[in-house]
Amino acid sequence: MNEDKFNMEIRKFLKKVGVTSQREIEHLVMRAIESGQLSGSEIFDIKMTIEATSIGLNHCIEGKIAME
Repeated sequence: MNEDKFNMEIRKFLKKVGVTSQREIEHLVMRAIESGQLSGSEIFDIKMTIEATSIGLNHCIEGKIAME
């Protein structure tokens, strides 16, 4: 195994996950604020699960996001 290549592939994937997830969260929060569903001062729960069934990976990270 080429550890440097492997490390870079993991980083590329995680960067893609981070960027696309942030965009999606921002988009949905803005829509919810515009529709009146949210006021813009909430704290909401969030959960991210990463799965790679071929290696038995199923990892969940939970947290909160404060909007103010």
